[in-house]
Amino acid sequence: MHRVTALLASLALFVLAAGGVAQAAEPPKADPAKAEAPKGLFLLTDYPSQTVRVGEVTTVRVKLTNSGLPPEPVALALSGVPAGWKIDILGSGQPVAAAMPGVNQDVSLQLRVDVPKDAKPGSEKVVLSAKGPQSQVELPLTFTVGSETPAKLSLKSRLPSLRGTPRSSFEYTVSVSNDSGKDLTVALSAQGPANFQTTFTEGYGSNEISSIPIEAGQSKDIKVKVTPPRDVKAGDYPVLVRVAAEGATAELRVTLQISGQGKLALSTKDGRLSGEATVGKTSDYTLVVSNDGTAPIDEVEMSGSVPSGWKVEFNPKTIQSVAPNEKKDVQVQVTPSDKAIAGDYVATFRANGRGESSSADFRITVTTSTIWGIVGIGIIAVALLVLLGAVARFGRR
Repeated sequence: MHRVTALLASLALFVLAAGGVAQAAEPPKADPAKAEAPKGLFLLTDYPSQTVRVGEVTTVRVKLTNSGLPPEPVALALSGVPAGWKIDILGSGQPVAAAMPGVNQDVSLQLRVDVPKDAKPGSEKVVLSAKGPQSQVELPLTFTVGSETPAKLSLKSRLPSLRGTPRSSFEYTVSVSNDSGKDLTVALSAQGPANFQTTFTEGYGSNEISSIPIEAGQSKDIKVKVTPPRDVKAGDYPVLVRVAAEGATAELRVTLQISGQGKLALSTKDGRLSGEATVGKTSDYTLVVSNDGTAPIDEVEMSGSVPSGWKVEFNPKTIQSVAPNEKKDVQVQVTPSDKAIAGDYVATFRANGRGESSSADFRITVTTSTIWGIVGIGIIAVALLVLLGAVARFGRR
């Protein structure tokens, strides 16, 4: 007896020395990821109990799932449909009576519930059944007839204000939400300043639209493109985007922040782009540089292209700035080559500013010097005198 007591005491001291109380070993836990999925057919829907409206059509989305069974045709049926109601089973938008999901795959179905206008308030229970060779399943659904609620729309945009120039196209992405309980066809319109062009396209399309269908509780993105006139002045311009459907409306104000942009033009005071010049002599012309835009144009540099051997100079060569609606004169000196012959020539004059440019073709009619004309006449006169003298002298003999 003493030996047994001593042995137990020694065992207790050994356990305490090991640093804790001895516990029975636990069985290994099962891995949830390796648990076998249940086999069979399943009918699933997000909302098995819904409110429907008299005189309206409601769509219920259902999934038929095949978990681990061989693919075989599954018959679909409805029971408990109230008198006067019409409920169709649809697959890909068409009425169907059976479906065949693959192994571990789903088939999407829709129930189109058409509630008559004389339906009485209350709840109705309808059962959707799916029956296959090896198993069958039922999905109970509850439809509560409620009072009609008005349509409701909403609009929002992440970037309702954009900046650009008169040559820019302002494109806004707008989300249109159908917050009502029925599908709607939403009309699109916009109201902006005079001569502003507005068009609508789908979020990922290029075709222009004037309306868009949106399912109940869903939203769609549209693009609103606004093009201002080229001569618009700098400033902020609001455009009111409006959507409407069945008496419901929603509005969103977007803004175009248009910065000014210059527009160079090059001409002469009388608008005539032609002149005269003499071989080897400098001729002066006056060009007019104007800014028909809405913003100043800085550092406008003058340049030109003339026939080979000619010279061209500008005064001033560079204009520091041309304000909107301002005109500035530039003197240009053109010297034809000494070897030029009489005729018409074309010189091109250019004005280049920051981001803007303009050019004009200038026709120059070149004539020879009058001195050479006088010299020519003198030579002819001398020749005639010599000829007359010779005739008179030798004619007497």
